[in-house]
Amino acid sequence: QVQLVESGGGLVQAGGSLRLSCAASGRTFSTYAMGWFRQAPGKEREFVGAISWRGGTTYYADSVKGRFTISRDNAKNTVYLQMNSLKPEDTAVYYCAANKYGSASPRRYEYDYWGQGTQVTVSS
Repeated sequence: QVQLVESGGGLVQAGGSLRLSCAASGRTFSTYAMGWFRQAPGKEREFVGAISWRGGTTYYADSVKGRFTISRDNAKNTVYLQMNSLKPEDTAVYYCAANKYGSASPRRYEYDYWGQGTQVTVSS
């Protein structure tokens, strides 16, 4: 069993930056790939970025490439999402998720555990 808790969301102006954190509990965390997803009001949850369990491979949605960076610190059981050059369309609830297969993946069905989400609002 893995528990995930996101934090770091808030209100920022367009062009600003924000760093999200996801704290995980569970002794097998370090073998899980981690992903970030987001869901805007009235929209389906969409993939943002993912990182392999070793941290050597990352994938990003086209909409955030060059602006967002995912990283992890397995010693701290924490994954991060650094968001730069934020745009109003980035406004959403952001969720972290754990994938037991260990490979970075944009596929929702490959993730076994989900956090409660943290709100990110970008004003224009």
